[in-house]
Amino acid sequence: MTGRELQALLLEKWGYSYDLQLRRTQGRIFLQVMWRYQEQASFPLSEAEYLAHMDQMASYINSWNQIDHITRWIQETREKPRLGKAINIPLDLGQRASEWLADEF
Repeated sequence: MTGRELQALLLEKWGYSYDLQLRRTQGRIFLQVMWRYQEQASFPLSEAEYLAHMDQMASYINSWNQIDHITRWIQETREKPRLGKAINIPLDLGQRASEWLADEF
């Protein structure tokens, strides 16, 4: 999966290029679909910066073998990001979780 493919997945589901962030909490990692999106005039990243960020997110997703999980989750969820409320997608990294939890994003 590439950053552009990840963006296309978000556009297909919600019609906007939402920001994605990774969050560690209570020993787990979540991919968060934030309420900010690239098409907003106030969005802090240029299109090139956004695509570079999405490539980085796709790189993590690929290395964790979570492509199918993330794709299915986004396609099936009824939730929608809204102001102040991100969507949290739990990632199951199995035994590899400890090595990723030690790293900074």
